Amino acid sequence: MTTREDALYWLGLEAIPGLGPETAGRLLGAFPDARSVYAAPAGLLKPLVGDAIAAAIARGPDPEAHRAALAWLGEPGNHLLPITDPAYPERLKAIADPPPWLYIKGDPALLDRPMLAIVGSRHATPQGRRDAQAFARTLAEAGLAIVSGLAQGIDAAAHAGGLEGGTSVAVVGTGLDRVYPARNRELAHRLAQQGAIVSEFALGSPPRPGHFPRRNRIISGLALGVLVIEAAPDSGSLITARLAAEQGREVFALPGSIHSPLSRGCHALIKQGAKLVECAADILEELRYQWTPPAAAAPPPEDGPESPLLALMGAEPVGLDRLLAGSGLTVDSVSAMLLALELDGKIAALPGGLYQRLY
Repeated sequence: MTTREDALYWLGLEAIPGLGPETAGRLLGAFPDARSVYAAPAGLLKPLVGDAIAAAIARGPDPEAHRAALAWLGEPGNHLLPITDPAYPERLKAIADPPPWLYIKGDPALLDRPMLAIVGSRHATPQGRRDAQAFARTLAEAGLAIVSGLAQGIDAAAHAGGLEGGTSVAVVGTGLDRVYPARNRELAHRLAQQGAIVSEFALGSPPRPGHFPRRNRIISGLALGVLVIEAAPDSGSLITARLAAEQGREVFALPGSIHSPLSRGCHALIKQGAKLVECAADILEELRYQWTPPAAAAPPPEDGPESPLLALMGAEPVGLDRLLAGSGLTVDSVSAMLLALELDGKIAALPGGLYQRLY
C-alpha cells in the first residue's frame, strides 16, 4: 500500500483535469510511479500528455487540496492502491484499460482471490433475488469471492449470499465516502468489515450515469467469469457480460420464463454463446475450479403435507381467481393460506394481485 507521502502524488495526478486512465497509462508506461512523474522534466512529459497537463504536473501536488482524502486514507481499513503496487490484482492489470489506482475500503488482499461476478436487474423478482443469493452462497462456500456492483436487486442479493458463504467485493460508481443507493448502507458496512468495497473514483464523486459502465469493466476484470441473473434486453448487466467476453472471461446466464421480460437478456446471452447454468456446479465445472464439498449435514425433518395452493403454482405468477377456481376454497381460506405461505418464505406477493412460488 502507498505511504502518506506517496499517496499525495497519486492524489495530485488524479485531480489534474483531462488526465484519465489512458493518459495516466502513458505516464506510468514511461515512469515507475507518481513521484517519478512529478520529478520528470517538462520536456519528457509534454510529448506524452501535452502542454496543459505537463504544466499542471510541474506545479506539484497541493497538500491543502487533498487534506480530506489524506485524512480518509489515515482511517483504519482505507487504502489507495496504484497500479504500480505489487499488490494490485494481476487479473485487473491485464485488461485493456485498467484503472491507474483503486480506492479500497476493507481488505485489499481479497482482490487477488479467485472471484465470480454475479450481476442482474435492479428490479429483480423475489425468485431472482433468491437465486442470486443461493448461487452466491454456494460459490463462496466453494472458495470464490463474489464480486458485484452494490446496486439494488440481484447485486445486493449476491453480496448477501457471498458474505453468508465466505466473502464478497463491491465495485461502485461513486467515491468511497458515499453509499449509493443509500438503502444499501447496512450492506456496505458489512462488506467493508467482511470483504471490500472498491472504486476508481475520487472521494466525493457522485453517482453519475457515465460512472457505471466504467465500473462494470472492473467487475468483470476482477473475475474469472460473470453470471447474469435476470436482465432485460437493455440491462446494464449485458454491458458487463460483453466486457467479460472481450476480456476473455467466461459468461454464464441463468435461464427463465419465456414470458418474463427479465429473462430476455439472459436468453440473448445464451444464444450468443454464454453457458446456460442450472446450479453452481455448472459454473465450477466450466471454470475447472477445484472444490471439496463440505460434509453433508443431517437431512432436515420433512415438512408436512404440501399446501394445495402450492400445487397450483408453477414457475409463473398466478392470480387469486385462478387459485380460487383450482382449489375450490373460499376467499377467506385462500387469503389466510397465502399469508401463511408468504410468512414461511414459500411464496412472494407481486404487484397486480399476483403470487409466485419460490424455489
